[in-house]
Amino acid sequence: MGENSLLQAKTSVSEEPQPAVVIEPLKGWLSFDFHELWEYRELLYFFIWRDIKVRYKQTILGGVWVILQPVMPMVIFSIFFGALARIPSEDIPYPIFTYTALLPWHLFASAFFASSRSLVMNQSLITKVYFPRLFVPLSVILGGLIDFAIAFTVLLGMMYYYRINLTWAALTLPLYLLLTLLTALALGLWTSALNVVYRDVHHVITFLTQFLMFATPIFYPASLVPERWRILYGLNPMVGVVEGFRWALLGKVQTLEFSALLSLPIVLLLLVSGLLYFNRTEKTFADVI
Repeated sequence: MGENSLLQAKTSVSEEPQPAVVIEPLKGWLSFDFHELWEYRELLYFFIWRDIKVRYKQTILGGVWVILQPVMPMVIFSIFFGALARIPSEDIPYPIFTYTALLPWHLFASAFFASSRSLVMNQSLITKVYFPRLFVPLSVILGGLIDFAIAFTVLLGMMYYYRINLTWAALTLPLYLLLTLLTALALGLWTSALNVVYRDVHHVITFLTQFLMFATPIFYPASLVPERWRILYGLNPMVGVVEGFRWALLGKVQTLEFSALLSLPIVLLLLVSGLLYFNRTEKTFADVI
């Protein structure tokens, strides 16, 4: 009888219902749960690793695309704008002048485009499982650092070929790299949330990326911009990023001074407003996506 009583007691304990966990959206524009992001930090790592593996799965050239994407535009720009149009390059070999700008630009453009479509591309996951939705665009952006690191080794080889040495200014390169990621995240938060409701936002993203490319001093020096337009020109946050990369790596390029410094407050404004809007609309993603 004692064994049967013990067995019945264990059975009754195991059959007790587990306490339910109710997940409710945060209220207010300024509410943001940073503690929850820290608790789910391992999930962010798995999202990043998943995006990296999917990107090069079933590809012919694999990781070679990482090098070809910035190298091919550099070759085209060097031929048409450097050799034929003879656009000045601040006394720097034109391939180096262009490639140092293409590195941050390609990181920004690919991260911006991918993060803008990230929520829609993870529709089945968002509608079934709860997790911080911020990790979806954030993982796509951070995953681009692997491609940047591989493409950066090509730049080091080019600098060695042209006998260009790094200076102390290279210590500031991580700051400009962080500014690049924050710019992509700021715009990606806005467009990814808008793309959930308005599916034609990706057409605007394509046009905006093309416009920003020509409005960024990639294949031409910023000194060609007339003085009266420089403050307006500096409203493009990628102007400060590209000029900062050139100064950090080459140490010879004159930046836009005040107009280039506009990049930081503009990025912070876009980032804070993007976080607020993303946080405000996050609770409706699973319903309308």
